[in-house]
Amino acid sequence: MTRFNMPMAQVARELGLSADEYRVLVDAIGREPTMTELGVASAMWSEHCSYKSSRVWLRQFPTQAPWVIQGPGENAGVIAIGDGLAAVFKMESHNHPSYIEPYQGAATGVGGILRDVFTMGARPIANLNALHFGAPDHPKSRHLVAGVVAGIGGYGNCIGVPTVGGLTVFDGGYDDNILVNAMTVGLARADRIFTSAAAGIGNPVVYVGAKTGRDGIHGATMASAAFDDQAAAKRPTVQVGDPFTEKLLLEACLELMATDAIISIQDMGAAGLTSSSVEMASKGNVGIELELDRVPMRETGMNAYEIMLSESQERMLMVLRPGAEDRARAIFDKWDLDFAVIGRITGTGRLVLRVAGETVADLPLAPLADAAPVYRRPWVATPPRAILAAEDVVAPVGDGEALVRLMGGAHLASRRWVWEQYDHMVMADTVQRPGGDAAVVRIHGTGRALALTADVTPRYCLADPYVGGAQAVAEAWRNLTAVGAQPLAITDCMNFGNPERPEVMGQFAGCVEGMAAACEALRFPVVSGNVSLYNETNGVSIPPTPTVGGVGLIDDLDAMAIIAFKRAGEPVVLIGATRGHVGATLWLGAICARDDGAPPALDLAVELRHGDFVRGLIRGRRVSACHDLSDGGLLVGIAEMALAGDLGVALAPAPEDLPSHGWWFAEDQSRYLVTATPGEAKAIVAEAENQGIPACVVGTVGGDALTGLDGEPISLKSLRNAHEGWFPALMGEND
Repeated sequence: MTRFNMPMAQVARELGLSADEYRVLVDAIGREPTMTELGVASAMWSEHCSYKSSRVWLRQFPTQAPWVIQGPGENAGVIAIGDGLAAVFKMESHNHPSYIEPYQGAATGVGGILRDVFTMGARPIANLNALHFGAPDHPKSRHLVAGVVAGIGGYGNCIGVPTVGGLTVFDGGYDDNILVNAMTVGLARADRIFTSAAAGIGNPVVYVGAKTGRDGIHGATMASAAFDDQAAAKRPTVQVGDPFTEKLLLEACLELMATDAIISIQDMGAAGLTSSSVEMASKGNVGIELELDRVPMRETGMNAYEIMLSESQERMLMVLRPGAEDRARAIFDKWDLDFAVIGRITGTGRLVLRVAGETVADLPLAPLADAAPVYRRPWVATPPRAILAAEDVVAPVGDGEALVRLMGGAHLASRRWVWEQYDHMVMADTVQRPGGDAAVVRIHGTGRALALTADVTPRYCLADPYVGGAQAVAEAWRNLTAVGAQPLAITDCMNFGNPERPEVMGQFAGCVEGMAAACEALRFPVVSGNVSLYNETNGVSIPPTPTVGGVGLIDDLDAMAIIAFKRAGEPVVLIGATRGHVGATLWLGAICARDDGAPPALDLAVELRHGDFVRGLIRGRRVSACHDLSDGGLLVGIAEMALAGDLGVALAPAPEDLPSHGWWFAEDQSRYLVTATPGEAKAIVAEAENQGIPACVVGTVGGDALTGLDGEPISLKSLRNAHEGWFPALMGEND
């Protein structure tokens, strides 16, 4: 028996609605829904579209600042960056689709986030991504990595937007639920931002872009449910993308946006025509009527349910000014795209759908959107862990061997294999390509630039969600600062397991509270974001992973910093205190095979003070290189700077009051490395100490090796071979 012949309450359960939610729906419309109405409601009330388990927590985020033009609630966030320009950006998840069909799942994730940005009137200038895969030796990992990376590169490269940064993580916690988070940043005129709220009774509703097919039906519902062993059977819910059509759509939309024809515009993303029409009408407090037989279709025999729930890619919905139809049609005809007037705006507050003049759905909009169910799910806090002192851990190997193993292992090995498959130089404005602290993209034709990063440390979030959430924000802030940028705002992608499990909901609550505190303290508001829940297979959830995408501004590119050592003889100065915190660190997990201990403490006032100090040094052109410290700690940071500049370093001895592993591999927060001339380095240390900021010289640049550790010097050649060789070996390129 198909679900179309089942009792509606049973169909509702299959579509993800609980028995209580179905009763609420029946009460809201005063009768049992039709199949099309039920499909619309199930999509709009899915976690992916309604945020019903997360909305009450997300309200804690600070979202306002003098430079914020548009905060959460639109297709993307918008911030003013001066000279009459605005940066438009957002991050989205495409986790479930990418696990089921890695190439198309990742590709359509890129396509969807690009549309979110150019829907606002911005030309995309950069893509980033945050990828979390299972253990390297998991049977599916190699296949998933290859497919996801190819999908991101295939879509981004074809549409001509550079992929400039991101992160790639391997961890057994993602064996059966990988994460693919895609971020796009665009530029627009600050006075020409387009939004989605429909307006104007009688105004035409227009469909543009590619034709509608049966691909992606129930995609939003699938993204709001846990997996089991039959995940592969969900492959038909994964959309198929066409970057060449998207490029045409981008150019056509921007051309029409240069006129006064558009009142509102919305990407057809998750839940397709359903979400776009409902969201536009509900935001504008109006009604909407659609004639579904006017929708351009590439398949015959599609019914109203399929048309409304299709997630075919490269489509937009617009409300035009009366009389602008012919001008708009001419533009889309020129770009060889479909254009159809499929409905009109009404004053009824209802969604009315017709096929061949017959009404197939008539629903009040309020229950579908703002009045959708909202839950305060039970939650329990993550139990605190004891602080793990460096003195309490016996190092199983020497510091030099530990460094080589870290730099040549799954966590820190070069990701060159990944980013060389992305065109990161197209558009000719990429100033810092992948591999540094943050990507830097020039604002075309100027000496100014945007700095961009994507960050999260899931092991911290697992150990202490509050500290981990705050650290994810601080890490993004630190990476932007390390290139000389003023951090301005973040987007986020909140990836968690099953919210119906109190321990998972506790992780979500803790991460949100920590992120909110960090955003407030660092003056780093949240302007857009996404929530991805039910990342769970057979009852096992992923580690809590609140990915943070940060955007900052560099007003003078000549004062930008990079991580590479530049000149022999320059001292390496450590800014910030090292207390030897090894709990929940990379060294503890990768070298000691332990995952215990509390994560490093984070003092947000210290973070702000240290970052502002370092940014001042960069802007004053007083340092030749800068790098923030994170995974792996001090010795890893020095090694990364040495490899980037192809210059070795003579290391100063570790202090006697700490075990050497507590000095070299601790992950104490709010720390940076800078290099400068000997005289300038001395002045920097003195100024820092006068301001209550710990600073000391930890080495001197020179030679072709790292010297001063136990054992033989570590040549840059051997370190580079280990660092660069791991990823190609994983992907079989050395077979």
